[in-house]
Amino acid sequence: QVQLVESGGGLVQPGGSLRLSCAASGSIKSIYTMAWYRQVPGNQRDLVASITSGGYIKYADSVKGRFTISRDNAENTVYLQMNTLKPEDTTVYYCYAIIETMSVRSNYWGQGTQVTVSS
Repeated sequence: QVQLVESGGGLVQPGGSLRLSCAASGSIKSIYTMAWYRQVPGNQRDLVASITSGGYIKYADSVKGRFTISRDNAENTVYLQMNTLKPEDTTVYYCYAIIETMSVRSNYWGQGTQVTVSS
């Protein structure tokens, strides 16, 4: 059984910063791409940032220059440093990972963490 557990969401003022963390646990053989998505109610889940096991990084245009994704392979953890936050960044953020267990490679999602940017 594999789990992704997120932490670090909360309430912050415009212009502030938050750091999200997502730790994978369970019978993990390898972790490939790790990513953060966000979803406004009623809309599809959109990619915020992704990082491959080789370190290739991709960002949504709306967060370039403000957000930084990183990962600690030894800890099976991915981070999202969010700076210069805007009210439009308010939504639920989800961690995503492609993980290989003993016999199969599957997609996994975290439970989501709320980020609210408001004065």
